[in-house]
Amino acid sequence: MKLASLKSGRDGRLVVVSDDLAWYAGAAHVAPTLQAALDDWERIAPALEVLATDLAHEAIPRERFHERDAASPLPRAYQWADGSAYVNHVALVRKARAAEMPESFWHDPLVYQGGSDGFLGPRDPIPLADEAWGCDMEAEVVVVTGDVPQGCRRDDALASIRLVGLTNDVSLRNLIPGELGKGFGFFQSKPASAMSPVFVTPDALGDRWKDGNLHGALNVDLNGKPFGRADAGVDMTFDFGTLIAHLAKTRSLGAGTIVGSGTVSNRDEGGGPGKPIAEGGLGYSCIAEVRTVETILRGKPETPFLKHGDTVRIWMDDDRRHPIFGVIEQTVAPSAGGAA
Repeated sequence: MKLASLKSGRDGRLVVVSDDLAWYAGAAHVAPTLQAALDDWERIAPALEVLATDLAHEAIPRERFHERDAASPLPRAYQWADGSAYVNHVALVRKARAAEMPESFWHDPLVYQGGSDGFLGPRDPIPLADEAWGCDMEAEVVVVTGDVPQGCRRDDALASIRLVGLTNDVSLRNLIPGELGKGFGFFQSKPASAMSPVFVTPDALGDRWKDGNLHGALNVDLNGKPFGRADAGVDMTFDFGTLIAHLAKTRSLGAGTIVGSGTVSNRDEGGGPGKPIAEGGLGYSCIAEVRTVETILRGKPETPFLKHGDTVRIWMDDDRRHPIFGVIEQTVAPSAGGAA
């Protein structure tokens, strides 16, 4: 089952979307918003499944689904917790800013709590007031949970996952060192993220959802050229069950919590940093990583961060080369804001 929220008010209007993303049926008579559905999932999910089946059989009124009309499936959420499950990425990015990486990062998940009061729609521009801030995209996998009790173990944490999707977790790289230097985490350096047009129930993903993570190439294009094709099912140090159990160690999680994987990152065949697509590698899911590799190989970064007018495209195809979650496609645009 695929669910989306059309732009309407603060929390969108819940719709069920066909598997090919061509059509939708309104779900307001079942639940007005996705958050309302998640709050009462055991009762409402079966009714949404019936609606999805009726839509597939053209047994109910339907309308064309246009991704430009979609908000984030959860336009705002009670919680957005982003992990760094691909520790290869963490190691590279920390190396770029000459920061030592503790050994604990390989066996104890790293998570930060991001802003969840408003997500960008999948086709909304990325607002950037100052190019000097070092704007970067980060292509990631996300899951949405139901209620998770404190002390939840991994298997039960996996069972709490209701939906799976993608995100562009926007980062302002040049603001990060100053913020982390204060020892109190991200804030200004983490503006609003964008979510994929649809979120999908794990059962509808088939073999692509196994062992607590999503398998398949996470495609990233920058200005129309292939930038990343990393496999989300490879090199994931911590699966989503482990991440959720880590979050729930000292507190419960409410239904509608979004948990991110962190930037998807693969090593090359020899175990070193990944190679660019042009050199036969799988590329990268963020600019910071390629800049790190350039620094390691050639002494300095060469790829610039995002500028006004740059366009980012993020998606994952099914076996027929059709997007599973729709496409995140965003152009960086000037916006109001103060200097760093």
